[in-house]
Formats: sequence, structure tokens, C-alpha cells
Amino acid sequence: MSSISSVGSTSSALSSAITSSAATGSTSSSGTSGAGAANISGTGLLSSLGLGSGLDVNSIISAMVNAAEAGPQAQITNQTNSDNNQIAALTGLSTELSGLQSALSELTSSSTYQTYNATFSSSGSTSIGTATTLPDASPGTYSISVSQLATAQTRTSSAYSSSTAIGAGSLTIGVGSNSMNISVSSTDTLQSIATNINNATNNPGVTATVVSGVSGDQLVLTSSKTGVANGFTITAGSGSSSGLSSLATALNTPGSSEANDAKLTVDGIAVTSATNSVSGALTGVTMNLTATGSSTLTVAQSTTPITTAVNDFVTAYNAYNSAVSQLTSYNSTTQQAGILLGDPTLAAIQSQISQAMSSTVSGNSIGTLASLGITRNTDGSLTLNSNTLSTALSSNPSAVQNLFSSTKGIATQLSSLVTNYNSSTGILQTKINDLNSDVSNQQTQQTALNARMAVYQQQLVKQYTNLGTLMSSLNNTSSYLTALGKQSSSS
Repeated sequence: MSSISSVGSTSSALSSAITSSAATGSTSSSGTSGAGAANISGTGLLSSLGLGSGLDVNSIISAMVNAAEAGPQAQITNQTNSDNNQIAALTGLSTELSGLQSALSELTSSSTYQTYNATFSSSGSTSIGTATTLPDASPGTYSISVSQLATAQTRTSSAYSSSTAIGAGSLTIGVGSNSMNISVSSTDTLQSIATNINNATNNPGVTATVVSGVSGDQLVLTSSKTGVANGFTITAGSGSSSGLSSLATALNTPGSSEANDAKLTVDGIAVTSATNSVSGALTGVTMNLTATGSSTLTVAQSTTPITTAVNDFVTAYNAYNSAVSQLTSYNSTTQQAGILLGDPTLAAIQSQISQAMSSTVSGNSIGTLASLGITRNTDGSLTLNSNTLSTALSSNPSAVQNLFSSTKGIATQLSSLVTNYNSSTGILQTKINDLNSDVSNQQTQQTALNARMAVYQQQLVKQYTNLGTLMSSLNNTSSYLTALGKQSSSS
């Protein structure tokens, strides 16, 4: 049943129609009910009976049904629209609070305050390397002196013709406690021996390369890893040919490119490392050495993640504030009010968040957001003074961390509040659930109203059908009496 926003007076329309019918005294079977009667269920019977009164039965019934329906329908429609508008508004507010919660998570996360930069001072244009850090690094300056870099062992054979067969037998190559045996046939050249070494599934950690120089081909073996522990040995198996034995002897003889550990001192304390990536000497710091020499390593807290987190917080809060301003606005010119103007739930959220934003963290040298450079404007939005924040981070980064993420920290307080508001059992979702239930209830009422109007319409059709029958009977009687009177007069 569709809603009719306004209808004419049913009683007036019916009275007028009946008056008109009485005045005309028509006996026409077709009447003036019009095509609209076909839209009323059961009115086909009205037409077939023929009221003979000139009444527009279809319009009368429609007007009466619409008049009865208008009030309840308007109430259902208005309540449903109000509920849906509030649901949309609260959902939007929840979205902005989720964004604020994400920003607060940055400010309360320990990793935001445990990022460090580690840099070597350069002597002229030369640096001894670079350094990376982990969250457990400790700020400080350290004197680093590198006397030796870690190197991988390299051995080179004598020169051979590219087609020369080295001789049959076997080679045993070992790295630490691991080793492999390579079978060499009587036709193997340096290239085929190198291929067999590289393709061996149990290769302990060597790489074979054939270099073609002016004197011929030379087999070069190199340890896959640096450090003394990763140096290799190579021997020919018993019964191997003299050519293969000579090759093994040459590759097993120390030369100028032997395996070495990195050697350095940290504040005068000797340190060795199998690789040039030195970890463990300083907690949370890895030094990636590239040259020998001396330098100062400075480990300092990085303020970039903190600055980013503060900026993200200001941006997220301003998005929340903008949404709240729109939802609680009032335009005196148009007299249009925001959807949640005067809503007690939103008012409570605003009040508690505002209190937390204005709070002072006792025992903290900064104390308030304003002292950190975060101030509120007249419209409730935030402005960040980057210079004030930078100064605070340079002078006392731990105080900035404490202001936000301590037990009584502002970000900690706000995070707790927002989580309570925005959780699946929080006041926002509870209210949204209640509104959804009311929308469902309105749908039930709509179904019931449709059913009542259908019954009411059928009752009217029945009543007007009976009226048509009565009027037809009266018209027939009237015609009979008129004819009888004329007959009496003529006689």
C-alpha cells in the first residue's frame, strides 16, 4: 500500500457525490465510476451492478483508504528515515574514531620510541662502513678501530690448455667438518671439474671458476663465506694420477688470498668476526665494515617515527573533530540541524575526549599537549607547532614518550576511551544495534499496516457494492411508480 501524503476530505467527497447522484436521478447502468475503479480490488462487481448514481466509487474508496493510511504511514516513514540517518551518522563517527585509534596506537607503541640511527664519522672521504640497529640498541658514542677485514679464501691452480685432460682419480674438498668427494675421469678438463664441484649437492661451501688468461686456463677455488673457519682444504685421493695430484697440491698451498676474520676494537676491547657484518659486539647494533681504519660510531634515538606518529594523531583528531562538528551543527538561516545535534551519546564522547586532551600528566616535564606544540583552535581542531615538537624531541625524547604512552599518558587515556566507545560492545555499536532493531520493528509495522489497509479496502468495496444493489432497487421502484402514475393520469 503506497503512502499518500495528502488527501481531500473523504466525508465531503462522499457527501458531494451522493448529493450529485440524488440530484441527477440517473438510472444509467454504466454510471460515471471511471476507469480508476478497476484499480480497487473487487470494484469490477460495482461496475457490473451499476450504481446508476453517478458516484465515482473508485475515487471515494481510494480517498478513504489513503486518509486512513496517511497518519500511520507518515509515522513509520519518518521514524525509519530518522533511524537510518542516525545509523549512518554513528557509523561515520565510528569510522573516524577508528582512524583516531590507529593514530593513538602509534603513539603508545614502544617501537615508535625504540628506533635508532647509527652512523660512523668519516675521516676525509673514507668511512670504515655503515651500521644498522634493532629496538634494543643503546644510545651512545663508541670508538671503533678496524685493523683487518674478513676475507674469503681463494686458491689458484697452474695454467692448462683448455682441452687438456687433467688425469683420473678423485678430489676431496673439505670446509670445517664437512667435505665432499669429486670423481675425475681421464677425459675431464678444468672446466668439467669446475662444473662438477659447483653442481655437487653436498658442496661444503666452495665455488669453482675457470679463468682464461694469457698463460692458459686456471682453476680458481673460493670459499663461499668469509672467515678462517670457512677456509677449505683439497687433496687428491689415493691412486689418483700425477696430474690430478699436482692440481690438488697447487690448490691446497696457501697463497696471498687466505681466509681471515675481521679484527677490530670497540672502545679498546678486541673483537673478531668471521664476517664483515659484525653483530653482538654492541647490543642491538650491526656494523657493516668496508675498510680498515678508525672512526666514532654514534648511536642515537631516531625522532622521525615519533614526529610521524604525532602528525598522524593531529590529522586523525582533526578528521574526528570535523565529523563531530558536522553532526552537531545548526544553520540558523536554513534552520537545518546536524543529525546528532543534542545526542547524549555523542555529547558524552565529546566531553570525555576533551577532558583527556586537556589533562596534565603529573611528573612530566612537558606536562600538556599545548606545551609540546599541540594547541586547539576555536573550532576544536588541532594545530601542531613543528618547531616546538622538534625542540622537545631533541632535548628530552623520553619526556615526549612519557607524555603520550605512560600509564597516565594522554595517548594511553584517549586510547582507552576510544576503545570503550568503539568496541563491538561499546556505546556506539550498542546504539547502532538498537536503531537497527527499531528499523526492523518499523518494517513489521509497515507489513501490518499494509494488511489492515487491504482489509479496510475490501470492506469498503463490499459496502459500496451493497449500496449499488440498494440504489438499483430504488431506481427500479421509482421507475415503476412513475410509469404507474402516468398510466393513472391518462385514464
